Amino acid sequence: MKIDDKMITYLEDLSNFTLSEVEKTKLKGDLTKIIESFECIKKVDTKGIAQSIHPFDEVNNLREDVVIPSMDRELLLQNAPKRDEAAFVAPKTVE
Repeated sequence: MKIDDKMITYLEDLSNFTLSEVEKTKLKGDLTKIIESFECIKKVDTKGIAQSIHPFDEVNNLREDVVIPSMDRELLLQNAPKRDEAAFVAPKTVE
């Protein structure tokens, strides 16, 4: 992939940034180096190597979702300066 002025302009529009000519030149050089790094990686022979999609053996090791009782609502609301039957009442902050 070649990083040219058209690509830089596209990325500038996509990101909603306005870059100076110096920044555009630097970005073009930086992106070219990054792409070249990936081209080097693509040359590595990976035949016979198992695919690795995660660095750890245990993936999504989640606990069971168990419903347990929470704190007593009356106990939680007993010191509230303002409350209704089931919740704290706070001043409105957004119109």
